[in-house]
Amino acid sequence: MASSSYAPFSAVFSGFAATKPNPPPTCSAFLVPKRTSNSRNLKNGVSLKSWNKHVFQFHSRNLRVYARATEEKTVHDFTVKDISGKDVSLDKFKGKPLLIVNVASKCGLTSSNYTELSQLYDKYRNQGFEILAFPCNQFGGQEPESNPDIKRFVCTRFKAEFPIFDKVDVNGPSTAPIYQFLKSKSGGFLGDLIKWNFEKFLVDKNGNVVQRYPSTTSPLQIEGRVRATRGLSDIYARSYFIRSGNSVSASMGLGNRVAQINCLECGC
Repeated sequence: MASSSYAPFSAVFSGFAATKPNPPPTCSAFLVPKRTSNSRNLKNGVSLKSWNKHVFQFHSRNLRVYARATEEKTVHDFTVKDISGKDVSLDKFKGKPLLIVNVASKCGLTSSNYTELSQLYDKYRNQGFEILAFPCNQFGGQEPESNPDIKRFVCTRFKAEFPIFDKVDVNGPSTAPIYQFLKSKSGGFLGDLIKWNFEKFLVDKNGNVVQRYPSTTSPLQIEGRVRATRGLSDIYARSYFIRSGNSVSASMGLGNRVAQINCLECGC
């Protein structure tokens, strides 16, 4: 192996390719995030240094954080705390599409987002759709209140009925595991930082991240994608004519299981 610290990454493994009488010097790959004080030693994001073992060592705590997060397979593998401090296993949401949002009470986006989130939830909750809201105070200190005060504010002012969870960090060394996972599944190798309040992650019924939306995307703008995630529809807003000629509103089935029958095929 060349002595230069800028040797290609594949050279790290040259000693493993074949048995030789005099194997090359052992070394390890230290993965170092760019924009660090060691960035001048990088080639393609990898710094090579002599060491006494063939071993990968994560030089950054952030890398260890995201490595642990990606060991989890889906959102359903996580347990979080609700707004009252009780553990909630997210596997209770198996089979349901989810919209996961970091929220704040004193943001310029608060009123519009909470209003539209409540509209989406009221419209599709009976079809299995869930919204999971995680308060966060990392953006301009716009969620400074205690959990009881946050719950009171949201439930009183916006009549929100979707689940609200414990206040969390979504960036930095104390990032909540659920957000480590979400970012690792929708960003680059190191995960993509949450930029502001009310970023949204759409998760399918199997717990897989489908899409990530910035704060500037309102809840109603992604309504179509929410429906498509599990075939949710607007059938309750329609009216149908039965054989007698009377009009029947599908809203009478709201909250119940509805069987749609093709009358041409069944001979009604």
